Amino acid sequence: MQPRNELYPVFLKVNNLNILVVGGGNVGHEKLHFLLKSSPNANVEVVAKWFAPETAALAEKHGIKLIKGRYRKKYLKRRHIVVAATNDARLNKRVHRHAKRRYLLANIADTPELCDFYMGGIVNKGNVKIAISTNGKSPTTAKRLRQFFEEVIPEDVNRMVENLNEYRKTIKGDFEAKVEQLNTITESLIVKKDKND
Repeated sequence: MQPRNELYPVFLKVNNLNILVVGGGNVGHEKLHFLLKSSPNANVEVVAKWFAPETAALAEKHGIKLIKGRYRKKYLKRRHIVVAATNDARLNKRVHRHAKRRYLLANIADTPELCDFYMGGIVNKGNVKIAISTNGKSPTTAKRLRQFFEEVIPEDVNRMVENLNEYRKTIKGDFEAKVEQLNTITESLIVKKDKND
């Protein structure tokens, strides 16, 4: 039997959550970049002994607070999520240990067994967002799938979503009736195979 990806995908309102990134170098920059690319108003702070110029520039652009200094467990106070993204494996594991004692969700860079969640590939087209996971096995595959979906999903898909949202507000009846009508309208989005196939 083929292995199965048992991760449960969720879409977090990260502007309502307190996130800490530990690490200001290349890995910290990458994590911060992808977080802000998907959620420009994410409520995030970064702590590190030093910051790469691109990390500092990204933080300034988005109004992200940078805490210059050594990581201390006190920085986890009132956090919901922590991302450890340093090049020091021992420090990353310490962050993980501290996070688990506080029941925080943690992502420990390049250490899948210590991650409560992965930051996968994301396709964003207005209100439509698709997250791609390879169960932490191959970020490169997630990247290629993201590029594929960015090409095949039309740019005007957001207009369709907005129009359906307006139409949904006008539908009368109970929940099931509304779902049935919307399913009928959106049926054409699924490409049906020719009966001769």
